[in-house]
Amino acid sequence: MQINLPDFTNTSVQSLLNKEEIVLETIKQIMKDFGMFGVEISFSGSLDNAYDELLRQLVIQIDHLLSTDATRLWSVLYQVDISNRDIEKTSALKPDYTPVEVIAHQVIERDLKKVLTRIYYRNNS
Repeated sequence: MQINLPDFTNTSVQSLLNKEEIVLETIKQIMKDFGMFGVEISFSGSLDNAYDELLRQLVIQIDHLLSTDATRLWSVLYQVDISNRDIEKTSALKPDYTPVEVIAHQVIERDLKKVLTRIYYRNNS
């Protein structure tokens, strides 16, 4: 039996980023993942700059955890399913990002993929 997995190329992901349902579900997923470790992420509700808003908040929270409780940060990253290899790969693709911005971007991207996978299987079951 062959399983057809969703196509998550950069092009297909970009085309979905403007869909309100996907953006809101991704934000909820990020809030859930960080909330499990007592880290609060909030969202203003403005979809126009959702990525930038989340990136800024995540940078602040990740930077704080990195300097005060690195073990908790690694636990969050494990929960989100981000590896050192993912971080290195994103760092190479986004050389203008700081290391903390790379991690924040990776969190958003990984949780977006979780949401897309759930939607794909919900719609194709």
